[in-house]
Amino acid sequence: MSETALFAREFLRNPFQTASLIPSSARLVERLVAVVPERGEPVVVELGPGTGPATEAIQRKLAGRGRHIAVELNERLAAHLVRRFPRAEIVTDSAWELPRILAERELRTADVVVSSLPWSAFTGPHGSALVPKIASVLSESGVYTQFTYAWANWASPSRRRLAQLRQAFEEVVTSRTVYRNLPPALVYSARRPRVGAGQFPAPAAANRVAS
Repeated sequence: MSETALFAREFLRNPFQTASLIPSSARLVERLVAVVPERGEPVVVELGPGTGPATEAIQRKLAGRGRHIAVELNERLAAHLVRRFPRAEIVTDSAWELPRILAERELRTADVVVSSLPWSAFTGPHGSALVPKIASVLSESGVYTQFTYAWANWASPSRRRLAQLRQAFEEVVTSRTVYRNLPPALVYSARRPRVGAGQFPAPAAANRVAS
């Protein structure tokens, strides 16, 4: 089965979780993973890798360096990633469990978090606190990238998520729209987390941020 067919099948199984009919384009992935260091031994966390277009780009940039931990909730997609990327650490779990996932691998912080999660992942009791939780596992110089579809950028859910990013990070930069993606998309790059590692706010405080 092709990557596109596999992705489409999982979209039809659960459109709320997968949120797109086709994988991200090469141009969008290029912007999403541009923050992955080309030197050193970075810890790179990938959230919602799907069939792996960003996973492939991250593996190419790392070229065997550092750690690459890809967290995929969909068991079928995770199994596909395990077969395709034996050098990456594929974890079948929720992004909400990110601090535990790192701790189980004797890691306290990540240098980069690259996310292809749909905005629907940022709703509900856990989802509304996901942005500060991501910020809490980043190093002081860490960076978090997240893509979103341009057509939804001005909708209320997207505006709330952008507000969360600006509250959790000192700097949030929005890329130009990538029109060579279907649908067109853009990338948020968030730097200098306000929430330090191990300082994740209590649920009540996180819910106030999301309101």
